[in-house]
Amino acid sequence: MVNIAVLPGDGVGPEVVGQALRILKALQEKYQLTYTLDTGFIGGSALDKTGEPFPQATRELVKKSDAVFLGAVGGPKWDSFPTELRPEKGLLELRKTLGVYVNLRPVKCWPQLIEQSPFKKERIAGVDLLVVRELLGGAYFGSRGQKQTGAGMLVFDTIEYSSSEIARTLKAAFELARGRRNKVTSVDKANVLDTSRLWRKIAENMVQDYPEISLNHYYVDNCAMQLCLNPAQFDVLVTENMFGDILSDQASVLGASLGMLPSASIGDKTALYEPAHGSAPDIAGQDRANPLAAILSLAMMLRISLRREDAAQALEKAVDTVLTQGFRTADIWTEGTNAVGTCAMADAVIKSL
Repeated sequence: MVNIAVLPGDGVGPEVVGQALRILKALQEKYQLTYTLDTGFIGGSALDKTGEPFPQATRELVKKSDAVFLGAVGGPKWDSFPTELRPEKGLLELRKTLGVYVNLRPVKCWPQLIEQSPFKKERIAGVDLLVVRELLGGAYFGSRGQKQTGAGMLVFDTIEYSSSEIARTLKAAFELARGRRNKVTSVDKANVLDTSRLWRKIAENMVQDYPEISLNHYYVDNCAMQLCLNPAQFDVLVTENMFGDILSDQASVLGASLGMLPSASIGDKTALYEPAHGSAPDIAGQDRANPLAAILSLAMMLRISLRREDAAQALEKAVDTVLTQGFRTADIWTEGTNAVGTCAMADAVIKSL
């Protein structure tokens, strides 16, 4: 029995999570899946109800769970809140509580959506890469503060990494590459940062244990350029927290829309699954959000936490089918395709299943 905590979050989060849960129920009947579901609050919705972005009840809920399925957090409603009370603080606390230290974000150029990408078709055809991002270190979790000086206000955010934090992230990347095309690109800024120099050193030492893996290094600025010039060269990209945050969003354009990108964050016990997109408050409640990123995140949960590769593959095949049939939400629509809303897209996936 797999215990799943559901955190719908803010904006379009409840909408896309709701559709993913409909599909999970359909798969349960077909594949005899065994799981429990419990719902909690996080982010802005938690602030409205409890005054905290990550309330104690949610903390206890996720601690006893095997998997967490998250929608999205944040929105302009809470932008004026102090740092410790912003919705994003709840997300950082969630990751820290779960100990999910590496984020996996697959980026695939679906052939049916190749026209939606701003890139030339020949440049992105066949793109299938995985961004492996360290999730609990770096500037997002390092020392920070501010003080008044004679030159005005001085603020600082510190990039901090231990050898063990770097090693476990690189190990995850090497292991995942074994099941793909045996190529790892490590991204850093070793010409400037001591943390990057340590990162590169550990990568070079660790790859000796993986003789089948080809390892190369890119500075982060060059990597950003190469993602535009020749993205098909990449198999597994591994990098630190902030670089990974930026590069994975850049890479999302290769797949036509953030609405198509799933993600999983894994640790030693509980895994966290969420669509890569934000809360999109401007379209919340309008049945316009693309649920496919959440649905594909569900496929990752089936594969990793429920260990049902058969159900995961069936779901991914269903998504491929509905795209071939021409179903499109607004973010991936083009002339001649079938414009549908959030619910209708999920209906099409269920029908395909």
